[in-house]
Amino acid sequence: MNSAVGPNAVLDGLREQIAHLESASQRKRGVLPFGVAQIDERLPGGGLAYGALHECAGGGAGTVDGAAAALFVAGIAARTKGKVVWCLTRPDLFFPALAQAGLHPNRVVFVESDKEEDVLANMEEGLSYGGLGAVIGEIVRLPMAASRRLQLAAEKTGTMALAVRRWRRQTEASDFGQPTASTTRWRVSVISSEELPVPGVGRARWFLELMRVKAGECAEFEVGACDAEGRIDIFPRPANRQDQAGRSRYSR
Repeated sequence: MNSAVGPNAVLDGLREQIAHLESASQRKRGVLPFGVAQIDERLPGGGLAYGALHECAGGGAGTVDGAAAALFVAGIAARTKGKVVWCLTRPDLFFPALAQAGLHPNRVVFVESDKEEDVLANMEEGLSYGGLGAVIGEIVRLPMAASRRLQLAAEKTGTMALAVRRWRRQTEASDFGQPTASTTRWRVSVISSEELPVPGVGRARWFLELMRVKAGECAEFEVGACDAEGRIDIFPRPANRQDQAGRSRYSR
């Protein structure tokens, strides 16, 4: 090695080469835009990256927020091309709700397991297979080592990996704050439905939090729930929905 070149310069050069390779790989895989400018502009490349792991959970430990998180993920999967593999331990999905979010059951291959370890293994197998639109897994815990395996498997085939974090009890929700190899992390909370000029229930609405994104910044949005094509819409947030610190009252 040339003695005139210091170790810091060598490290900087290596980092630059790695960043260039990652950028080229990202462009090759492509992204899945939400079609909502306020959200897409927060995501590198203008959408959710294919060939990457994304996490989502409900804003609370309850069933309602958990169902909203599952429907949010279903809407994402609905906008991909190809079959979708959904790995789970509890066969409690409501098929008409998935269809309303754009994901018709005839596109989905459900893989049921007794243990979460098997769910992770099935996800990795599905991602390694390739040719799928997305691989979804319902899990409570996502250890760093397991998340790295899923991320690497997704990178190899370009398939999108979606982890739905579902809690059985409140104490399990704290695991969602632990570091993982996921590219993005989302949290979904149910809020009051869209107001109608007549008595009735309008379109469901969610408080959507982008809690983590590689090479990006966190953000939060009020959105209309997924429509029959898996798409969400932005709703303007009234000023009284924030406290004096500027933080939404839905944040937990």
